[in-house]
Amino acid sequence: MEWQPDEQGLQQVLQLLKDSQSPDTATQRAVQEKLEQLNQFPDFNNYLIFVLTSLKSEDEPTRSLSGLILKNNVKAHYQNFPPNVGDFIKRECLNNIGDPSPLIRATIGILITTIASKGELQTWPELLPQLCNLLNSDDYNTCEGSFGALQKICEDSSELLDSDALDRPLNIMIPKFLQFFKHCSPKIRSHAIGCVNQFIIGRAQALMDNIDTFIESLFALAGDEDSEVRKNVCRALVMLLEVRIDRLIPHMHSIIQYMLQRTQDPDENVALEACEFWLTLAEQPICKEALSGHLVQLIPILVNGMKYSEIDIILLKGDVEEDEAVPDSEQDIKPRFHKSRTVTLQHEGGEDEEGEDIDDDDDDDDDDTLSDWNLRKCSAAALDVLANVFREELLPHLLPLLKGLLFHPDWVIKESGILVLGAIAEGCMQGMMPYLPELIPHLIQCLCDKKALVRSIACWTLSRYAHWVVSQPPDSHLKPLMTELLKRILDGNKRVQEAACSAFATLEEEACTELVPYLSFILDTLVFAFGKYQHKNLLILYDAIGTLADSVGHHLNQPEYIEKLMPPLIAKWNELKDEDKDLFPLLECLSSVATALQSGFLPYCEPVYQRCVTLVQKTLAQAMMYSQQPDQYEAPDKDFMIVALDLLSGLAEGLGGHVDTLVSRSNIMTLLFQCMQDTMPEVRQSSFALLGDLTKACFSHVKPCIAEFMPILGTNLNPEFISVCNNATWAIGEICMQMGVEMQPYVAMVLNQLVEIINRPNTPKTLLENTAITIGRLGYVCPQEVAPMLPQFIRPWCTSLRNIRDNEEKDSAFRGICMMIGVNPGGVVQDFIFFCDAVASWVNPKEDLRDMFYKILHGFKEQVGEENWQQFSEQFPPLLKERLAACYGV
Repeated sequence: MEWQPDEQGLQQVLQLLKDSQSPDTATQRAVQEKLEQLNQFPDFNNYLIFVLTSLKSEDEPTRSLSGLILKNNVKAHYQNFPPNVGDFIKRECLNNIGDPSPLIRATIGILITTIASKGELQTWPELLPQLCNLLNSDDYNTCEGSFGALQKICEDSSELLDSDALDRPLNIMIPKFLQFFKHCSPKIRSHAIGCVNQFIIGRAQALMDNIDTFIESLFALAGDEDSEVRKNVCRALVMLLEVRIDRLIPHMHSIIQYMLQRTQDPDENVALEACEFWLTLAEQPICKEALSGHLVQLIPILVNGMKYSEIDIILLKGDVEEDEAVPDSEQDIKPRFHKSRTVTLQHEGGEDEEGEDIDDDDDDDDDDTLSDWNLRKCSAAALDVLANVFREELLPHLLPLLKGLLFHPDWVIKESGILVLGAIAEGCMQGMMPYLPELIPHLIQCLCDKKALVRSIACWTLSRYAHWVVSQPPDSHLKPLMTELLKRILDGNKRVQEAACSAFATLEEEACTELVPYLSFILDTLVFAFGKYQHKNLLILYDAIGTLADSVGHHLNQPEYIEKLMPPLIAKWNELKDEDKDLFPLLECLSSVATALQSGFLPYCEPVYQRCVTLVQKTLAQAMMYSQQPDQYEAPDKDFMIVALDLLSGLAEGLGGHVDTLVSRSNIMTLLFQCMQDTMPEVRQSSFALLGDLTKACFSHVKPCIAEFMPILGTNLNPEFISVCNNATWAIGEICMQMGVEMQPYVAMVLNQLVEIINRPNTPKTLLENTAITIGRLGYVCPQEVAPMLPQFIRPWCTSLRNIRDNEEKDSAFRGICMMIGVNPGGVVQDFIFFCDAVASWVNPKEDLRDMFYKILHGFKEQVGEENWQQFSEQFPPLLKERLAACYGV
């Protein structure tokens, strides 16, 4: 006997569905309670599927809602459904997949894929064969419904479908899908391509076996009149470019011609998919060769796609010029992620090595209120990457267009020209230089344009040329740019304020101490903005202030600057509660300010220090309660603790010995002991940075804990977590310098890991350098213990430190190497040329270190004899030979 609903039960369920469509919150709460009650009855789910598939008298939204509630139940506790209920639901789904209503078909499809992804593909063996069979139905609804369900299953379970677990159903499914590329219904053609597309990136074998048929079938659909089909064809070609470019190369000319047309498709969704093609092609080695002949067509198309569409302008409130008094809605504010402290070394050439494992995302010209990715952004990104591939060769196609755009009377077109100029900045910088003396003043003029969207894009584009601006005499461009950008920071439009603040932060990074003469003027503006900004831009303002402090350093430590800057920062600090996430950017900002002001920060340090310790303590306590009773307590947001640890590091670094009394009156060492063992890598990373800074600032408080801390440092020398490992390594090196010979009992805890890391392939440069410094420092304080290992690390040690500029850390590390060579001279014989090269990398070592180098070089020369030395030094590159002869007379 098939299950039949009880009339009274059915009415209850229908009432519940009606109530759940009510906007009233009290009704909604009652619905939730009722749902939980009804879920106690095993056949409640039978009622839900019955309403969805059989109760044709009800309206479609109610039936669909019944299916969606059932889907949520399946998601939450399908494993507890009695077998007869599960079977009834599956049967009903398959029997009704061809419902005349598209909404009901789609809902059943969602339900099917949800059951399938609960591990049911294995235990529902008839599902795929039946759906594939139903594709042959003459009834359009059945065919479309089955395809819809299959496409959802392909999306959710693509890996499983291509595994042995299911006896490789794709061998049948993919050829079957390919037959439907020629179906008379566009919806069905679109489903068919959509299904196959799920298997391109994973390179499913069944697809690879049919790859040529697939590509031919795609070409056959090139002229399809349906936009959904065109979109799926473009998407397929973009993915094939990544995984099977070999099959596309023979047809590349016609594919490019097709994509040029599609990038101008009247349907923006198709144009966007097609535009991705240029982004993907730019990453392929064949890009230059494939595209060279087509730039003349492609560049104008991309440039044209960079204009705001009419809908963008409406969404961006492009006609609203002044909105600074309108408070921000909270959902506009993206969550911020704090980037924990990583200790790095200064390099030759002066730039800090930050860019290697940290994402560089400053290129995003931020239209964040729009759906995040659109044709304008994609076109701009494509132009950016192509500029990096073609460099100057792009300009002949661009410059004639640019002139017309940049001076166009229509602001929308002018705005797109400014975006173009910013997009090519990185790739075409060399070729653009001759034009910049004219263009930069024009862009600075655009900062005063009457349209806010022109002013904001001009901020961004100018920031992309900041490096060039700073390289010119300051009066020519830097001063006018800075003056205008500061006015824009006080613009009446929030989007312009945001763009100007971000651009100013970039300018600060490039200009560094060039800004010192203008500090008073800059601080007046930034402080004034404090009183003017709404919530979201305040967060960006903190960043601009922090970057300013990083850029001018101790020059900020002047009473008049401190009096301008500190009161508003401290006022904010007092206003924010310990639970407020706005503390993150404020703490980051204060950390930079404290490091820059050094002793100038003393009057403010006590309350700031105490609060940081409190934040750490609160977070640890909450984490403890959560781990003991997870159902009673919420998990803490550990970012509070990370940011607080980083600000404590900033204080220790800025205040040096002055931090001693603060540390002595707090339990920070006990807290640090817990933080160093936290499960979250970022917490450990920041803990080790703080440990190193406290070691430098007030070792007397660290020393009693060394016996407990060293084993923890040893276990964290694990390069799986690059930044944790990096900071632990650095801290060990700082501890060595303070401990001296007392370091001896701890050498064995760390030395083998350090030697292993320095010999690992693909280790990031920062970690290699810090590892080399620490090995050198260990050898400096305990040469007898470390010297026997010399042959195992001398070569990578020398190569990783040759590019570091002369400084204290390099000095102590090289002293260590010299002392170890004294103990074990045989350890360097095999790799002596590397040692010579590393010695030559010093510009001016201290006198006694120079003598150490001199003795080792001459000792080696005497040891091997004149003739052998001649032969040996023949291998030296000419520059090395010259430097050693000049500095050390060998």
